[in-house]
Amino acid sequence: MDPEKPVPTLANGLYVVATPIGNLEDFSPRARRVLGAAAVVAAEDTRVSGKLLRLAGGVGRLVSLTEHNTAARAPELVAAAREAVVALVSDAGTPAVSDPGARLVEEAHRGNVPVFGIAGPSALAAAVSVAGFSGGPVTFLGFLPRQRSERLSAIRAAARPGSIMVLFESPNRLAETLAELAAEFADPEVVVCRELTKVFEENVRGKATALASRFASTRGECTVVVQVPERDAEEASLDEVRSYLSEMHRAGARRSGAAGEAARRFGVPRDAAYALWPTPDDPEGER
Repeated sequence: MDPEKPVPTLANGLYVVATPIGNLEDFSPRARRVLGAAAVVAAEDTRVSGKLLRLAGGVGRLVSLTEHNTAARAPELVAAAREAVVALVSDAGTPAVSDPGARLVEEAHRGNVPVFGIAGPSALAAAVSVAGFSGGPVTFLGFLPRQRSERLSAIRAAARPGSIMVLFESPNRLAETLAELAAEFADPEVVVCRELTKVFEENVRGKATALASRFASTRGECTVVVQVPERDAEEASLDEVRSYLSEMHRAGARRSGAAGEAARRFGVPRDAAYALWPTPDDPEGER
């Protein structure tokens, strides 16, 4: 910006401000200006965001906004945004992406309060850009559930042949999740992005099984990008059989009768249909 030109005054409203994932050089001049002008800054961790606020020269009031207090704090923050500049930040990266900030943004829209996006660092965008997978829609799963059955249900619900899935994972569960992806999608091509933008950043591409071994023990923030393989006609047919049997299972049908009907309807061997009946280890199976 030309130093001789006056800096325009920011309009009142809610500003969704992207902050560095790890490298402070990614702290944009515009993000600094907004934080410097904000009367209130809502953040998941006020200790982390307090450092950025001081770096921006801001003196606004820091307010903790977590998944536990968003419902109670949102009305107060929306009211403040009608009268002044209110900034929303996350611990790192772009707010409202897999964090409670989305609920505050929703309340601002409902209250007809202007919402402004201050673009910047995003682990999601960075991971997709370095993965090198082309074609197909991108689906973001955020952090997967800890329970295996729920985790598999989330993966299966999001997966589309030829699509790209992106997820965040704890370093402690990374190898387990990669092994599950390998079993679910016949060892797909994946990229593990670890410590994005930081000193020890690494972006490794390979088969899920190979990366499960490589990252059996690791540290740092991890983002995983998965290339979901295309299905051939046989796989598509079996998926239809599996879906049909799951419906019959939920309806209380007997395994033998349902397998026989599936074999007749889809033209597959009865033994194959019988083997696709939901099991206790399957999210659709018996508990």
